[in-house]
Amino acid sequence: MARKYELVYILNPALGEEAVDAIVERIQALIESSATIDQVDVWGRRRLAYEIDYQKEGFYVLVNFSAEGEFPKELERVLRITEGVLRYMIIRTDD
Repeated sequence: MARKYELVYILNPALGEEAVDAIVERIQALIESSATIDQVDVWGRRRLAYEIDYQKEGFYVLVNFSAEGEFPKELERVLRITEGVLRYMIIRTDD
């Protein structure tokens, strides 16, 4: 049974616009390979509440998707090892 999830991730804006776009597309393609994307909301560059890796700003992206129970673990593994991802959070939104 597919469940609904919400993913928010912050990318390092120091990578440059082309690299940030490439990472967003790669993560989106990964999600589409095993899940159904309901909505993608690119918030863009915003100030961080506190510095992360000496960065004061981050590039925020919100993705709502539906997937089976095992997929978020795989997505989390990929986000953890992806260069340029400062922080991420995956939340199950249905109950």
